[in-house]
Amino acid sequence: MFWNIIGTIIFGAVIGVLARLVIPGKQAMGWVITVALGVAGALIGYWVWDGLLGQGDTSGVDWIRWLISIGAAAVLVLAYTSMSRKSRS
Repeated sequence: MFWNIIGTIIFGAVIGVLARLVIPGKQAMGWVITVALGVAGALIGYWVWDGLLGQGDTSGVDWIRWLISIGAAAVLVLAYTSMSRKSRS
């Protein structure tokens, strides 16, 4: 259980950083928000890949799941950025 949580945080951090790299421009957020949005994107990607598409476990790396997770995290980063800009103005 402990290692699953650590693995999810590490996977989420990678997804969050990749999502921020995909989006042009600068996003004003710290690493904690990046990891949190990455974890949320990773969980959404896993849910879409396993739950909606029914692909489950495959042998090797699930590249499509990674792409879905990065896309979901990018949408979350865009939503967070637009909400934080509105609250500042």
